[in-house]
Amino acid sequence: MRLGIFGRGRLGGAIAMEIAKYTASPEALELRWTEGREPCPRARVEVAIDASHASAVLDHLAWAIETGTDLVIATTGWKIPDLAERVGGRIGVLVSPNLSIGVALMRRIAALMGAYAAADQDAELGIIEHHHRMKLDSPSGTALSIAQAVQESCPRFSGWNMGAWEKDKVNIACLRTGFEIGRHELVLDAPLESLTISHRAKDRRVFAAGAMRAARWVWGRRGVYSMDDFAADFFRG
Repeated sequence: MRLGIFGRGRLGGAIAMEIAKYTASPEALELRWTEGREPCPRARVEVAIDASHASAVLDHLAWAIETGTDLVIATTGWKIPDLAERVGGRIGVLVSPNLSIGVALMRRIAALMGAYAAADQDAELGIIEHHHRMKLDSPSGTALSIAQAVQESCPRFSGWNMGAWEKDKVNIACLRTGFEIGRHELVLDAPLESLTISHRAKDRRVFAAGAMRAARWVWGRRGVYSMDDFAADFFRG
């Protein structure tokens, strides 16, 4: 399978190194190009992985649709409200702010914790996340996806907030300092007990490995998918 990467930053570099491991394997992967700020490439690939910048996602999506190239979007901080309508049945697009399998599992557990809060009106849920000082978006896309999983299983949570406590909101606390790749904690606090689950990325290779799995999975599909769709197959075995 031929792959292309948008983005030459930390994540893009980690993905390129991961692809190199598969060049001589039975499931060979070939990296045809990596693009920074240059115009969209012309070399044909089966799947492109967007690890660039939020401001470039719309252009990369347009290129993917025009060329019939399946796309994995790992970039955060962007919004395309009509994404599904744009994609239609033209290509396959997998969108995930975090390509870690562990985070996909954490979202599943978050849904169960949300169900607990739905059954106990006094239970509250909050998220603590810590990233390196260079990360621009806050809260992280991963924190927002965890909050979304909670909301979907506990309708009384109407959204999320940062700062002072608000009733029926998933409170998110963010820290931007040092060199932390990514740490997320989900805290369930009820009158009689509490539960905390935590995920920490120890190396960016975890995202690169997830990108490889996501690219293989989305190739040949049509429509817009998330890591939840991928995880449904992955955990089913």
